[in-house]
Amino acid sequence: MSSFTLSIKISPLLSLSPPPSTKLLNPNFSHFFFNTRILRATSRRFFGAVEVSSRTISTMETEKEIVGSQKQQLAKLFEESLRAAFPDVSDVQSLIAICNDAKHGDYQCNNAMSLWNKLKGKGTQFKGPQPVGKAIIENLPASEMIEKCSIAGPGFVNIVLARQWIANSLQKMLIDGIETWAPKLPVKRTVVDFSSPNIAKEMHVGHLRSTIIGDTLARMLEFSNVEVLRRNHVGDWGTQFGMLIEFLFDQFPNWEADSTPAIGDLEGFYKASKQRFDSDTDFKERAQKAVVSLQGGEEKYRKAWTQICEISRKEFQKVYERLGVHLEEKGESFYNPYIPKALELLNEKGLIEESEGARVIFIEGKKIPLIVVKRDGGFNYASTDLTALWYRLNEEKADWMIYVTDVGQREHFEMFFSAAKRAGWLPSNEKDYPKVSHVGFGLVLGEDGKRFRTRSTEVVKLVDLLDEAKSRCKLALVERGKAKEWTAEELEQTAEAVGYGAVKYADLKNNRSTNYTFNFDQMLSDKGNTAVYLLYAHARICSIIRKSGRDIQDLKKSGAIDLAHPDERMLGLHLLQFAEIVEEACTNLLPNLVCEYLYNISEDFTRFYTNCQVVGSAEETSRLLLCEATAVVMRKCFHLLGITPVYKI
Repeated sequence: MSSFTLSIKISPLLSLSPPPSTKLLNPNFSHFFFNTRILRATSRRFFGAVEVSSRTISTMETEKEIVGSQKQQLAKLFEESLRAAFPDVSDVQSLIAICNDAKHGDYQCNNAMSLWNKLKGKGTQFKGPQPVGKAIIENLPASEMIEKCSIAGPGFVNIVLARQWIANSLQKMLIDGIETWAPKLPVKRTVVDFSSPNIAKEMHVGHLRSTIIGDTLARMLEFSNVEVLRRNHVGDWGTQFGMLIEFLFDQFPNWEADSTPAIGDLEGFYKASKQRFDSDTDFKERAQKAVVSLQGGEEKYRKAWTQICEISRKEFQKVYERLGVHLEEKGESFYNPYIPKALELLNEKGLIEESEGARVIFIEGKKIPLIVVKRDGGFNYASTDLTALWYRLNEEKADWMIYVTDVGQREHFEMFFSAAKRAGWLPSNEKDYPKVSHVGFGLVLGEDGKRFRTRSTEVVKLVDLLDEAKSRCKLALVERGKAKEWTAEELEQTAEAVGYGAVKYADLKNNRSTNYTFNFDQMLSDKGNTAVYLLYAHARICSIIRKSGRDIQDLKKSGAIDLAHPDERMLGLHLLQFAEIVEEACTNLLPNLVCEYLYNISEDFTRFYTNCQVVGSAEETSRLLLCEATAVVMRKCFHLLGITPVYKI
């Protein structure tokens, strides 16, 4: 590809062990065409209940006990203490945080000051926040988790976790699996709406962020035992299809008789039809009539529409397979039959008004209203999105709807969320369930600081970008002589793992709301906070375990972890913080927190390995188990980020 000319070197190089084959879910390609009678019947069934009632949300349980994060476990202990020490103070939740200074402790309880503010002046026996903090400590139930507590400043309770408890927790995870560390979230079923390309247009770099951010959010929630409905809300229904269908009829009069699709290059076909639409008045009029025929369900037009959609889907699926992403398609056309009744319900609430020939919903604080029916009587994004939200709430019974799009669509989501709250579809309090969240992300920029494009000013196609990443990695592997050492399959798999992983990680490590600059040399470097560096760190751990000649599965059953050295204890403590990092990343919808944690763990391991001999030491068994625990946590982080780990240098 001419737009990418820089060269890189990756050292040292990595190899995969053959991963299990991954079966991607086939998209749901079902679409609905209804006449008026069927539409009314469907609407009566679908829109039977008008109000959304509050639902009790329970956490899904797995076969093995889910212990939750350290924070959650500490919170339970301190809540018991607070109830015992201050029985007359209601609705007090324990405030647990990681200790600001590791010299003073691992965690701290920060309730004393706020409790003192509630107690003072009410004849309390306490004389300040420090005695309040002391009472919290004195009423703590006995626990193997805590080694000691101390008071600092205005009543902060510093907590030191017991070394043996940390070691036992790591050992238990190695035996029972890291799934036992899954966070406990107050949500049962979530819709993650992401990727969402437009039919008849190739996926480009602008779809990269939505696809991989959405996939990572879905993976994190799935790991947390939340049922995730991965929705691909493709643009498969609109005025452009009249243009495409009519152009198909013109260019390929016998398209129905051909056994293979008439359209080869759909992107080129789209551009040519758009040029004809803009320049030919007669063609434009025919295209507009074709939309009416399509929406009316005429067989010829529906068949042409289906063929165009199928061609696009096959191209989309090639990209999804490379990225290891699966979605279920429910595009705009899926919700189209339900729009009239959805708008009727909004109208019954008195929300829809006439304005300059259109039907709109006025939103407080917004100068421009939310248009739900255009002047020509057609529907738009707002009417489709409101209907899709209703469907997800009532048919799919989702507790949390998450929409992953660029930040430029923020106002649209604010307005349609506001309309749904006014209609009573969503609670007014944003913290209550069911709820909605817009996950906005910034632009992918070129090194010139402008939107990332090719030299010919075209938007970079996503498939070309992935090809380039893989080819650069493969070339570096060949230059290092790995083509002679490895099988062709190992070479291909490693190039894909490193190349695709580097592209994903370079995006995900940034706060999603900001723009970031796309630079192949930086993302494929083996230095610093990159996927290549992290994949190398994981491969190095695997190499240490292999070189020991010990059976790690036997060691898990017969050996024991001891964290006598400070660097051993620090690494073990940070490994245990995995669950709370994932919990925070899920709660705030920030994948970069997992990236930051993964990088910090690799740095912790480097410090441990530098100062603590593993193979051949008296502590070999314990330290090999600590190596394995680190590798397990890193692999799960890679999985959450959609990155394939490598096992061999």
